[in-house]
Amino acid sequence: MTGLTDLLVIAIDGPAASGKGTLARRLADHYGLPHLDTGLTYRAVARALLLEDLSLDDENLAEQVAAALDLSALDRHQLSEYGVGEAASRVAVMPAVRRALVAKQRDFASTPPGAVLDGRDIGTVVCPDADVKLYVTASPEARALRRHQDAPDVSYDDVLADIARRDARDMGRTDSPLKPADDAHLLDTTQMDIEAAFQAAKSLIDDRLASRTKS
Repeated sequence: MTGLTDLLVIAIDGPAASGKGTLARRLADHYGLPHLDTGLTYRAVARALLLEDLSLDDENLAEQVAAALDLSALDRHQLSEYGVGEAASRVAVMPAVRRALVAKQRDFASTPPGAVLDGRDIGTVVCPDADVKLYVTASPEARALRRHQDAPDVSYDDVLADIARRDARDMGRTDSPLKPADDAHLLDTTQMDIEAAFQAAKSLIDDRLASRTKS
């Protein structure tokens, strides 16, 4: 890792299509850290259920799939299919599934040299002691436009409605709701491109690393 000897954990949270995943990958590459998109872990559980035509409402079954999940075998291309995201938000509200996946995510983060993790509850639940916490957000309209550009066969209005449903589900669930950690740095990317977001995040992380070195 770039001149660092201690464990470095960067937690990035935010709603769908806020740009947190792209930012997380840029930061992981820059700092020489492994990256985990924790949303893919929930998508992997949902996709496994869909492929076997199994119920998305059976918590015991979903927990079994989650417990057997191999984090090294996550295929971003397969798991980024439009329909999988909606299914993932359904299994993600299940406490048993969250417990199984959070345990795996914590193991990933605690392995030297550390990691960059992005998701919905990294700074609040998975890695509450992360060195740097970012909450990346953007307006629903901007996020829907980004998602629509990635899936042009789906209408913008449908994507916007899906964004609204997912936000309500993620923010309203009783177990690990989507919200910024008290000590998270807020980063609104509505008017930002990825380079501007990267530079803003890098500045925050570098300041944290500098203060850690001094102490």
